[in-house]
Amino acid sequence: MNKANQRDGAQLAPWKTIVNDEPFVSVTSAPKQTDVIIIGAGITGVTAALRLIKAGKNVLLIDAHNPGFGTTGGTSAHINTFIDTTYKEAEDAFGLDGAKLLADAVNEGFAEIKANIAEYNIECDYAELPGYIYAEDDDQVKELDNVYNGTSRVGVSIREVESVPVNVPYKQALILDGQAQFHPLKYLNGLLRAFNDAGGFVLENTLIDDISKEGVLHKCIAGDKYFYAKDVFYATHIPPKITSFSFRCAPYRSYVVAVELTNAQYPDALIYDLQEPYHYFRTHVIDGQPLLLVGGNDHKTGHDDPDQAFADLEFYVRKYYEVASVKYKWSSQYYIPADGLPYIGQMPETAARVWCATGYNGNGMMLGSISAKIVSDLILGIENRYEKLFSPSRIKPIAGFGEFVKENADVAYHFVADRFKAEDIDSFKEIEAGSGKIVELDGEKIAAYKDEAGLIHALSPVCTHAGCFVNWNNKEKSWDCPCHGARYDIDGNVLTGPADKGLEKFTTN
Repeated sequence: MNKANQRDGAQLAPWKTIVNDEPFVSVTSAPKQTDVIIIGAGITGVTAALRLIKAGKNVLLIDAHNPGFGTTGGTSAHINTFIDTTYKEAEDAFGLDGAKLLADAVNEGFAEIKANIAEYNIECDYAELPGYIYAEDDDQVKELDNVYNGTSRVGVSIREVESVPVNVPYKQALILDGQAQFHPLKYLNGLLRAFNDAGGFVLENTLIDDISKEGVLHKCIAGDKYFYAKDVFYATHIPPKITSFSFRCAPYRSYVVAVELTNAQYPDALIYDLQEPYHYFRTHVIDGQPLLLVGGNDHKTGHDDPDQAFADLEFYVRKYYEVASVKYKWSSQYYIPADGLPYIGQMPETAARVWCATGYNGNGMMLGSISAKIVSDLILGIENRYEKLFSPSRIKPIAGFGEFVKENADVAYHFVADRFKAEDIDSFKEIEAGSGKIVELDGEKIAAYKDEAGLIHALSPVCTHAGCFVNWNNKEKSWDCPCHGARYDIDGNVLTGPADKGLEKFTTN
C-alpha cells in the first residue's frame, strides 16, 4: 500500500506530492527475533538500519505510521556545515575541543549523506550551493561577528562577503561554501530500497507500547504482538513516556511556505537571517516549477497560533518578493536540547543496550545521520570519538542550566494552570466546522473537533504523556501538547511522541 502522501499534519509538504513509487517492501508479519530493532523510520532510523544490516546484523525497522511520516517528511532539507547551536555557544559550554568535535560530527553527518547518495545511486535533487548569513542591524552585526569568530576557530570555512542574493536590506554578511540541499523523501526511499535489497524488514503501522527485559533480550510489545532483540534503538525524534528528555528537550514548531514568483529572482543559494526567530530561504524545483522556500516563525509547540505564524511568514515573504501564489505551506517539529547538543547513546533510566538519539534542534539531516553512525558503532562494539560528547548521561554544563530551568518552569505552569484556563462555553455550537476547541460540558472539559459534516469528535484534553492539556492546531488539524510536544489527530491517535497512547474518547449526543 502506498503511503507516500501521509505525514503528521494536514498541511501537505511538496516532498509528499512527488514520491509516488513504492520504495520498499513493507511486511505484514515480521520475524519475532532479530539482532536489532529500530523504532522510527525517519532519516536517523533508516540510516542506522542500513548501516547495521550492511555490517551483518539482522534488523527489524518498525514505525508507528510509515517511513517519512514525521519530521523527515516535513524538513526544509538544508544540509549545512554549521548548526543552530553556534560554535561559539558550544565553545562556551563545552570548551574549544568540544566545539571542534561538534563541528567534526556535523561535517561527518553531511559526508554520510553525500556518500550514501553516491554509493546507492540515489536521485534526490542533491545540489551543493553556497550558504549566506546576513545581519540587518548593529546588534545583529555583533552576533554575526560571534558566528564568524566561533566558526573560524573550529576550522569550518567561513568568510565575509559583499553581496547576498536576497531582496532583504542588510548591513553585513558571511558566506560558507559547500552547503547543500536535497529532496528528503527521495533520499529516504533510496536508503529504504538498499535496506530492502540487503534483506531488511520494515513493519509499518505498529506502535511499540512498551519494552521489557527477558534474559539477554529486550521484548518490544505492540498490543498483542511482540518482538525480541538484543539491541533496541529509539529513533523516534524523542523517546516515549516520561523520561529525563521530557525536561531536557523543548518541542518547537517550524513553519515553511513555498511560493511561485512573478519574476525569475529565485536565489541559487541557502540564505539565513539573524532575526529571532530567524528566517531562511532556498529554491527547489517541484514538478518542473522553481519555488522559493521560506521558513521561520518558530515557536514552542502548542503555545502560539499556527494561523498567525503562517500569516506572518507569508506577509514577510510578500514584503520582499513578488509572489504570484503560495503553492505549499506546512509545519514540522523539532526539539531544542537544554545545553545545545544532541543526546545520542545509551538511554538513561532503561536497561543496557537500549539506545536513543534526540535533541537535534533544527538540524536533523546532519545530526540524524551522524547519530545513526554513532549508535551503529556502539551496537557493533566499535569505539566512536563522539560518544562522550553526546552521551545522554552527560552532566549538563552551567551554560545550559538557564534554558533547562526556563523550559521546566513552563512545563510546571501548564500542569497547574491548564485546569483552570480552558474556555467555558455552553455547548459545541460555537465550534466552526473543520475546527477544534477545548469546551466545558456539564463541568467536564473536552477536546472537541467538529468535522465538515457537523459531527463532533470528543476527546479527553489530558495528554497521556504527562497530564498537561492539549491545544488545537487549526492548520495541521491536530491536538498539540504545550508541555512536551506530543501531538494527536482528531480521533485521538498519536501523531508525534513522546506519548505512546492516544487521547481518551468521549461519547456525545
